[in-house]
Amino acid sequence: MAADLQGKRVAILAADGVERVELEQPREVLDRAGAQTEVLSIHDGEIEARKNDLDEAGTFTVDGLVADASVGDYDALLLPGGTVNPDQLRVDEGAVSFVRDFVESGKPVAAICHGPWTLIEAGVATGRTLTSFPSIRTDLRNAGANVVDQEVVVDTNLITSRSPEDLPAFSEAIVSQLAGTTTKEEEKS
Repeated sequence: MAADLQGKRVAILAADGVERVELEQPREVLDRAGAQTEVLSIHDGEIEARKNDLDEAGTFTVDGLVADASVGDYDALLLPGGTVNPDQLRVDEGAVSFVRDFVESGKPVAAICHGPWTLIEAGVATGRTLTSFPSIRTDLRNAGANVVDQEVVVDTNLITSRSPEDLPAFSEAIVSQLAGTTTKEEEKS
């Protein structure tokens, strides 16, 4: 991934219970490519991270509140998983509106594992081809999505992956979409 993302800003929307590796690894890849990443949340201070949903895994500093954020300030949006994190986001109208507006803007939106729950609540899953952690695939189908079991799926501006095992391909797809190039996975489809 030799993309130069200098000048690109990426919002990472997360709340307490975020799966640490699903925020940390894509963020590191984006930062190395030159993007500026910012953690947005529904409260200020810090958010608690988890490992495998159950074990405490430290915290992340919140850079800003989603209620104060504007889609126009960012070039892409990352929605990491963990079960508690997206469950909190999908009941916060400011977070849901931000996700809906971001998807409708046509800018890249990347969601991994349980992250697509927020896409469902935002009403943007209908008619889209998506993947996710197996336990929420029925939710995606019920929301009108075409659900597939693939490492990474790119449907226009939506990028989805199943689990932490998919993070290398997921991160590559985010960087490629932001840089305006295609990944090996996209070339196969």
